[in-house]
Amino acid sequence: MRIPGLSFNDLPPPIYQTSQVIVQGYSSILVFKGHSIWRDSLILLPILAAISLFLIAFHYVSTSKLVKRVWSHFTKNPIEEAPPEANPATEPNGFAAELRHHANALGGLEIVIYRVLRLLSVFALVALSAATFVFDEVEVPSANITGKGWGKKHKHHRGGNTLTYWEWLDLAVSITYVYTAVLSVIAVSARPRTANLANTHLVWVLFGTWLLFAYRDLYPLATFSLSPIDIEEGWLLWTKLGVLTFAATIIPIIIPTQYIPFDPKNPAPMPNPEQTASWLSFSLFMFLDPLVIKASKVSHLPLEEYPPLADYDWAPHLIQKSLPYLDPLSGTVKKHLFWGLMKVFRKEYIILAFLLVFRTLVGFMSPVAINNLLIHLGTEGKDALFRPWVWIALLFIGPFLSSIILQWYIFITTRLLTQAQGMITQLVFEHALRIRMKSEPSESSPPSSQLSTSAPTPDTASVAEFTSPDGTEVAEDTSTTLISEATSSEADKASVKGDKKVEKAGNLVGKINNLVSTDLNNIVDGRDFLMIAVACPLQIILCIAFLYTILGWSAVVGMATMITLIPVPGYFAAKLQTIQNEKMKMTDSRVQVVTEIMNVIRMVKLFGWEKKMDEKIAQKREEELYYQKKRLFLEILNGMVNFTIPVITMIVTFACYTVIMKEQLTAARVFSAMSVFDMLRDQMWMIFGGIPMMIQAKVSLDRLHDFLRKTELLDEFDPNSRDTTIADNVKENTELIGVRNASFTWASESNGTITPGSSRRNFTLRVNEEVVFRKDKINLIVGPTGCGKTSLLMALLGELHYVPAGPDSWYNLPRNGGVAYATQESWVQNETIRDNILFGSPYDEQRYKKVIYQCGLSRDLSLFDAGDKTEVGEKGLTLSGGQKARITLARAIYSQAQILILDDVLAALDVHTARWVVDKCLQGDLVRGRTVLLVTHNVAMTSPIADFVVSLGSDGRILSQGTMSTALATSKALTKELKAGESELHRAEEAVDGDVPEVPEGKSGKLMVAEEVAEGHVSWSALKLFFIGMGGSHPLLFWFTVVASLALTEASLVLQTRYLGFWSAQYDDHEAPEVSSVKYLLVYSILLTSASVLYAMATSVFTFGSLRASREIHRRLISSVLGTTFRWLDSTPTARVIARCTQDMQSVDGPIARNLSALLEISLSMLVKFGAVIILSPIFTLPGIAAFFVGGLAGQIYIKAQLSVKREMSNARSPVLSHFGAAIAGIVSIRAYSAQNMFKKESLDRIDKFSRPARTFYNLNRWISVRIDAIGALFSSGLAVYLVYGTGVLHHHRPGSAAAIGFSLNMAVGFSSMILWWVRVLNEFEVSGNSLERIQGYVDIEQEPKATSDGVPPAYWPASGEVVVENLSAKYSSDGPEVLHNLNFKIASGERVGVVGRTGSGKSSLTLALLRCILTEGAVYFDGLDTNKINLEALRTNVTIIPQVPELLSDTLRGNLDPFEQYDDATLNDALRAAGLFSVQSEDDEGRITLETAISSGGGNLSIGQRQILALARAIVRGSKLLVLDEATSAIDYETDTVIQSSLRHGLASDVTLFTIAHRLQTIMDADKIMVLDAGKIVEFGKPSELLEVEGGKLKSLVDESGDKDALYAMAK
Repeated sequence: MRIPGLSFNDLPPPIYQTSQVIVQGYSSILVFKGHSIWRDSLILLPILAAISLFLIAFHYVSTSKLVKRVWSHFTKNPIEEAPPEANPATEPNGFAAELRHHANALGGLEIVIYRVLRLLSVFALVALSAATFVFDEVEVPSANITGKGWGKKHKHHRGGNTLTYWEWLDLAVSITYVYTAVLSVIAVSARPRTANLANTHLVWVLFGTWLLFAYRDLYPLATFSLSPIDIEEGWLLWTKLGVLTFAATIIPIIIPTQYIPFDPKNPAPMPNPEQTASWLSFSLFMFLDPLVIKASKVSHLPLEEYPPLADYDWAPHLIQKSLPYLDPLSGTVKKHLFWGLMKVFRKEYIILAFLLVFRTLVGFMSPVAINNLLIHLGTEGKDALFRPWVWIALLFIGPFLSSIILQWYIFITTRLLTQAQGMITQLVFEHALRIRMKSEPSESSPPSSQLSTSAPTPDTASVAEFTSPDGTEVAEDTSTTLISEATSSEADKASVKGDKKVEKAGNLVGKINNLVSTDLNNIVDGRDFLMIAVACPLQIILCIAFLYTILGWSAVVGMATMITLIPVPGYFAAKLQTIQNEKMKMTDSRVQVVTEIMNVIRMVKLFGWEKKMDEKIAQKREEELYYQKKRLFLEILNGMVNFTIPVITMIVTFACYTVIMKEQLTAARVFSAMSVFDMLRDQMWMIFGGIPMMIQAKVSLDRLHDFLRKTELLDEFDPNSRDTTIADNVKENTELIGVRNASFTWASESNGTITPGSSRRNFTLRVNEEVVFRKDKINLIVGPTGCGKTSLLMALLGELHYVPAGPDSWYNLPRNGGVAYATQESWVQNETIRDNILFGSPYDEQRYKKVIYQCGLSRDLSLFDAGDKTEVGEKGLTLSGGQKARITLARAIYSQAQILILDDVLAALDVHTARWVVDKCLQGDLVRGRTVLLVTHNVAMTSPIADFVVSLGSDGRILSQGTMSTALATSKALTKELKAGESELHRAEEAVDGDVPEVPEGKSGKLMVAEEVAEGHVSWSALKLFFIGMGGSHPLLFWFTVVASLALTEASLVLQTRYLGFWSAQYDDHEAPEVSSVKYLLVYSILLTSASVLYAMATSVFTFGSLRASREIHRRLISSVLGTTFRWLDSTPTARVIARCTQDMQSVDGPIARNLSALLEISLSMLVKFGAVIILSPIFTLPGIAAFFVGGLAGQIYIKAQLSVKREMSNARSPVLSHFGAAIAGIVSIRAYSAQNMFKKESLDRIDKFSRPARTFYNLNRWISVRIDAIGALFSSGLAVYLVYGTGVLHHHRPGSAAAIGFSLNMAVGFSSMILWWVRVLNEFEVSGNSLERIQGYVDIEQEPKATSDGVPPAYWPASGEVVVENLSAKYSSDGPEVLHNLNFKIASGERVGVVGRTGSGKSSLTLALLRCILTEGAVYFDGLDTNKINLEALRTNVTIIPQVPELLSDTLRGNLDPFEQYDDATLNDALRAAGLFSVQSEDDEGRITLETAISSGGGNLSIGQRQILALARAIVRGSKLLVLDEATSAIDYETDTVIQSSLRHGLASDVTLFTIAHRLQTIMDADKIMVLDAGKIVEFGKPSELLEVEGGKLKSLVDESGDKDALYAMAK
């Protein structure tokens, strides 16, 4: 034979001989005794190798520079250069160093070792395949390792050098192994990129080879009729298979994964173990073993011990990945946000879809195995293809593989959950930095219950796990009503409209906070939509198909029954939703009342309202529990319906199959059908539980989409408003600060919003001229309340919508030198005082100390033990209003900004402090040379330092600009304000003390005491609180009824299953017509009904008990908090108390009771099922106990680790939300300082800090799930082995044995599957039980003396206001120092007594001692009765204190004056008139206060003076004989103060004793008596005229030092 152009004879002899062999072989390939080798499966191996080689070549060609250049030329896309391979900073020196460097480049020494082992294995395969080739040729007899003649070869007849059929096949295998050997060498020795490519192809070629040989030689072993194809190779076959299994399956699953950085330019310093885990470790979550072991050895594992966050979870990387698809300003197509999220997570959701399909298919392994195993036992293996152990193996492989797939699915979804939380939080945060902060109607906010009443649950579990959805832990302070910075302080306190509803400013801020809390939780809870859209329909279709296969068309009838009954649970679900909505309204109402009362709890205690407030809360609680009861019983009914429908479907199916179709109901059909019906029931639960979550997620996603797409942006971010700030003729001088010929609105829409004024109107700031502020000077902006002073500042800062009036319009605020902004509504972060002042600037000690001094903070810092390292708390809760204002000012002064914008920073300061700030700060060296824009009402104090004054009118227009005299000439109101201010300054000179708060000795200046966090398991005392509460007065009877009913229910369910097996066994002895199917169906239905009745009884009793416990625990908690001491309240943040009464009580109402019920049911079900197993197979008692013990042990280790991680996760979530809330509240300040990037970075850091424990938390759930599922699968499959192959217990050849085995397997599978749920529910119960511990901690707090019958005073008491004090001493705590020392004095009824003294002299302590608010010794007689012997309620209800800043309830004015509806309107109006309210407002005033006027929380919509008047009116209504007045300071305007003082002198009854703590001598110089305190002792007490005659007396020295000495002497006379 010749090839054109070349003769074989021309070739060298060796090549010629070889070519002859090839040619002859080629011709012999065509037919070997009628068989072509192309039909042999072994020929697939060289084809597989050839495909691999082709793909490698294609890869190198497609990635070559030439192809890239050609592709770039045609696509017009730039060439993306591949990242260079990492090179060491220094070249390795020496052979060992080069090896280490090469190993590190390939992923580490461990990976290289495994690759070398595989290389050796492949070389062994090459040798073994060569040996096979030789043995085929030489026909050497082989060893007989099986005793069945294996190893003998067919005799091959060859002619000359022609290869035989088998030799060609051996050659094909050898070529494949040689190719894998080459790949193995490359995978070890080449550069990383080439080595990794070769390694990938090597893995797949070897695995394909293994699959082929498994099909040829392992699969036949599982059958009765087939034998291995290559059996004649004998020991060589099994040796090759062993080596191939090691190289192709074992090494790939145990070799670590090479770490590939998400960003090659920024690799993680320490990869997360999940990134380098092997496939086996990743599948079984073994990479968490070190963490779990470490956590089991310590009481609490700190965050630093957790695995580092994987770099693909880093927040900056997530933002880089997601913003192009989610950010509305990124230029993306404006589709719904859902599609953007799908683009971000498209790869993950494709994988999830495949996992769900695969798991659905794998889930049928167990029903198929049970069916075929029982068929085999029933027919004694007749015509069986597979051996029984195959089906037994599937009983283990099916559930275990399904578990692994499910855990992979949940692993991905929880990773998406954490990533989505970080992405959306940062997305909303960054978008919020661009939006215009304006008020919106309160209706736009979602129900508050969604946020403030949400209870923390232990796990944000997947729908796939059938656990309740979670949100992330809610921060303790659940309030979201934050005030927008853009809302002017001028809006507060001016006037109040008579609307019943109070419009709350800052609803947009509350909406934004809800987006990253409630809505974000709803969105991530909807992540399992593929479960509803893909898995459930597929599973239902497969269930129907399976049932049709084994039960025929009766399955169709059953499905029709199920479809017909589906509307029933739908109806109950709708009713449940309605009841839930009503219940949440009641919860909202209770939470609102509780929150309101806890916010003013000191006032409640001072007024003796504890009992009445307790009754008010209890009434709200009863209304809530009424709907809670309806909801719980509807849930029971709904659960029974959902349980019953599949059972009814099964009964109908079996009835059709036996009664109508006259077929035999064998054990195989019964138990396999039961397992499938269970699967159908699971799908129903999933659909009916998942769809509401999906709908809720859709609603929240729509809200987020609307926020991102429809919220109004600042002009600089609005494409339609850009580049319009500066006119062309001004661009040459961009240093100008001012406005010309322009209007500004708070919104670009025409409908307007709530404006800085107190009424809702369309406000527009109009500048019809040019206003240019003086550079490097102090510029004042003045005008009446609501005229738009703050709006002018906001306009310059770009916060308002700019409406140019003409081509010459402009506004400008140069930013190149920096801008600092101090808002009047002081904004502080939850950081230290120093950090708040520095605000990211470097620390300059000299400048910092100067700022502290000039802002008047030196004295304040000295009062804090921690100084400027004191944490200010959420919203500055540890600071007074004046301190927050000065810290806000200090931040601006400390900054290097050239322009300072100060919005009425003096308003929150008393006159002395304001004078200090004006003199030392505004005229100091740190302000000199800087441009200051100062909005102020304090014209008298600031006018001397003003270089330029802009005066605004009430219509939002500029009245004048220039000097102060010009402004005064154009505004009578301003002139009046100036005169009033001068009067205030004059009166302030008489002040006895400044605004420094009185700090009792021993009180720490640090943040409130830290909340105790329990470690380990929930204490028995906390659980007993719930258990005893459930049992009521007959706890033993209650628990016996519940446990017995549940146990009987489970026994009845087990008996139902056993009865079905008994029914099927009847067909072993009787023909189908002889078996009375109707009788068995009737008995089965009776068993079902009895189980339902017992379950209904058990759950009903349990529900009543849980409601009783909820009511009792809530009562004890509220009673304990209302009855506690003032000392405890002083050291406990109000937000924490509110959290106990809201969030933790929600846990008692929901998760705690629900988890305890589930724990009881699962425990009893496991016991009953296990009992059924050991009755039939006693030998399995020990294995069952061992399985439960091992599962329980693993569960305890898991719970210990999980509790630590959960606590760290909760601790890390709160800072994310608090930083978000604080930043949004101060967003105008942040933008003014241009500090957006600093806050973005801080947000990303906090998100990462939360993601680290969150990922660990979710992965730990996967860790325990895989292990306990494996234990359960081993137990059930082990039992199957024993039942099938064991002897002496069950003999499957006996009639009915298949039914018994089916029943045992059913029980075993049920028992083993419940071990995981038992552990998980126990963990959830423990985690939710932490709420019980926290409540227990607040139930057992120090209490004030309780009321007794002996402490009830006579009905006439008090008849007068006489007060006698004898040897009164007081202290704040039992181990603290005395603050009052042996005071003795007497006050006659109707006398007016003034108390004066320096700060710390004991004035406030005396008022508290009179009401027994602190620990006292001695006696106080009020109208002749010793107050120590009467009940506190009786004492405090007959004494009224008007504090310096009175507290008001969020209610109408009527509700504040008469909260318990005891008086008529005439009485209330008389009290208002007597208090002087009608003297400071006119009848035609639009915003006049009436009884129907709505008062916001704390009276925030009223001025301090108005609050004082209302507090005085409330005292008049109460008719107290003793009135204690902590007089207001200069925060009250002169007119209002005059009215209040006149009312106190003339509006009170003649027998009312007035006890006044004086801050100004003018207030009390006309009193009947004056008491002078010093260091807790009375140094002077008597008539003012007498005390002024005492030479060297304290009062005389104070009066003589006053600037109004003569007037004071005149008043005293």
